[in-house]
Amino acid sequence: MENTKPKINKLKLNVLLDITKSINNNLSTDKLLKKFEQFLLELNIGKLALYSNNKGWKCILKYGYKEELEEINVAEELLPINEIISLINTKNPHFKPYDVIVPVFHKSQPLAYLLIGDVYKNQLEISPVIKHLPFIQTLTNIIIVAIENKRLAKEHILQEGIRKEMELASQMQAMLFPSKLPQNEKLEMAGFFLQHDEVGGDYYDFIWLNENEIAFCIADVSGKGVSAALLMSNFQANIRALSNKNGSLTDLVRELNTLVLANAKGEKFITLFVAKYHTGYRVLNYINAGHNPPILFSENKINFLETGCTGLGMFDELPLVKEGSVTITPNAMLACYTDGVVELENESGQNFGIENFSKIISENKEINVNELKKIISEKLISYKGKMPYFDDIALLLCRMF
Repeated sequence: MENTKPKINKLKLNVLLDITKSINNNLSTDKLLKKFEQFLLELNIGKLALYSNNKGWKCILKYGYKEELEEINVAEELLPINEIISLINTKNPHFKPYDVIVPVFHKSQPLAYLLIGDVYKNQLEISPVIKHLPFIQTLTNIIIVAIENKRLAKEHILQEGIRKEMELASQMQAMLFPSKLPQNEKLEMAGFFLQHDEVGGDYYDFIWLNENEIAFCIADVSGKGVSAALLMSNFQANIRALSNKNGSLTDLVRELNTLVLANAKGEKFITLFVAKYHTGYRVLNYINAGHNPPILFSENKINFLETGCTGLGMFDELPLVKEGSVTITPNAMLACYTDGVVELENESGQNFGIENFSKIISENKEINVNELKKIISEKLISYKGKMPYFDDIALLLCRMF
């Protein structure tokens, strides 16, 4: 028996070196567990079950059973255990095949539970489980921590990949917004977009239809995130393709409704304000499809542009579409916005509100639209304080000289 001790010690040393080398060489989890199993078998550990937590507890290694092992309820039977315990006098039928439970913790967080038992229960010599328990505990900790580190590394790589994809999606979404807005003797426009997340569902745009006529819009997809951004990018392509047709705004909105319904499958909808403005006739025709009503400041009067229909994608057929028409007086200011502007909350839980928004524009309606845009954005940032953005924010300002 004394002659076997140096052999066992040498085996343990070789196993530690082999496991360490395997971890450094990034050996797969399955191969690490196979090495662990082979070593324990050499120590005459006859029965083993290893439970690990990877998005839920499950048995990742077991051997030594003639019949199918009945699964242990980890939450009820193992999680209360926070130190090595002997199972010699256990009354739990699930623990009967084993001698010892070895928990593996990182700080106060349980990572794994090892249940081990001997092949030969009736031998007179000291049980292998008892003889080698300290080393088995050490090796189990090394194996489990290595597996946990591999899992965390994979999660990090996955999250980094998702982050880069989201970053790319954000850059692509920024390309949906016009890089240049009109700045001439007939009209000037300015806009900005603040997204609640890396990608969002707000959008504004403009299109010159001819030398004297411009189309512009602002829209908001219900919901947030990638699905909203994808739907909006598709919507932008459609509205640009359809706006150059010679049909009316009513025809445009009905066709857009059909396309949104087909793409969103009824799970999302889009609110939209779309308008055409003729710089010669000074007439603004518009449809408000369930969107926050833009504010028109003209000759010291405020007019909310509400005429239109329901949001797009809510009904197979839009029940009623009305087209609004306004004659624009010189130097009028139009402010289009999404609900993230007026619903922005401060630290007291109060919304920024349409009154605050209208007041800022009314008090500064004579200044350059780019300066006004800067004032509004600063007011919004100051108002929210330390509160996060709960929704995307889009703003489109238009002065018609």
